Amino acid sequence: MGKTKKKYKMKTYKAAAKRFKVTKTGKILRTKGGKSHLRRKKSKRVKRQFSRMIEVKSAGDKRRIKRLAPYLKKYS
Repeated sequence: MGKTKKKYKMKTYKAAAKRFKVTKTGKILRTKGGKSHLRRKKSKRVKRQFSRMIEVKSAGDKRRIKRLAPYLKKYS
């Protein structure tokens, strides 16, 4: 019998996997920062905008996220 080569799995950076989400079309979404504390002085409009996710536009950032979480699209 021939020996089969073992394929190695890449490790996912869990912090990156929790922070980003991939849509069906392949866009990477991120949440806004600054929504955890000191919210009393922020307007209702700004607080409402914190709940929405924003698309990652920069090509370099997209490449870095895909490297940190290679299986992000597979399980979304």
